[in-house]
Amino acid sequence: MTIQTVGIIGAGTMGNGIAQACAVSGIHVVMVDISDAAVQKGLATVAGSLDRLIKKEKISAADKDAALARIKTSTSYDDLKAAQLVIEAATENYDLKVKIVKQIDAIVPPEVIIASNTSSISITKLAATTSRADKFIGMHFFNPVPMMALVEIIRGLQTSDATHDAVKALAEALGKSPITVKNAPGFVVNRILVPMINEAFFVLAEGLATPEDIDAGMKLGCNQPIGPLALADMIGLDVCLAVMDVYLAEFGDSKYRPCPLLKEMVAAGRLGRKTGQGVYSY
Repeated sequence: MTIQTVGIIGAGTMGNGIAQACAVSGIHVVMVDISDAAVQKGLATVAGSLDRLIKKEKISAADKDAALARIKTSTSYDDLKAAQLVIEAATENYDLKVKIVKQIDAIVPPEVIIASNTSSISITKLAATTSRADKFIGMHFFNPVPMMALVEIIRGLQTSDATHDAVKALAEALGKSPITVKNAPGFVVNRILVPMINEAFFVLAEGLATPEDIDAGMKLGCNQPIGPLALADMIGLDVCLAVMDVYLAEFGDSKYRPCPLLKEMVAAGRLGRKTGQGVYSY
């Protein structure tokens, strides 16, 4: 299957980033969200991102216009019928994702592939809620999508080879470097990354060092481009906590216990960059 049109549910940070990556690569996009204001905000974010690329002389104004022309915005799932692949890019919440996936499944033709951009939820469980489990797959992009090369392609127990191959080919057509992983909580990258971030919060809570020194230590000592606490602010502390909660529930292992400081900061609404305050102020 050649994927020429991609449907995207969600015009937020991940959804509009995926839309941009597709549109710049010549793929047509249908970006759907619950309101016209939401999809227009997502489209404006893409336009702003493309403007920055123009300033850096990475694309031309004509390239920007062509990319934006490939993105159709909508509030109706009916417009997804033209897509060969629909990517769910909603908030990391199992019940919400199931609701969205079932809506997609009920509307698009049976040959259409459905993917989830989840960072921790079971692809096998999500696939089982559809009538096309063999055509369901995980396609986990990383933030910021236009800049990050990695895409985790997650095979559920039911995912067919044809589905995997089609989605891998699309990722490569977007200029990404996909890796294929089996279904498991957190998959590969977040399975390693988020517990490391959680441990950084334990170190901070114990007063072993300042946030700045913790991040400097990991950058200089482990050759990381950004420290774990600054990265947590970028990801969203609520997202980090949600992932740790999934690990604790799925593995039943106390090593995945979320740091109390992380829980307290989320309870206070200090979620990182998106709220202007996390470990650091923005």
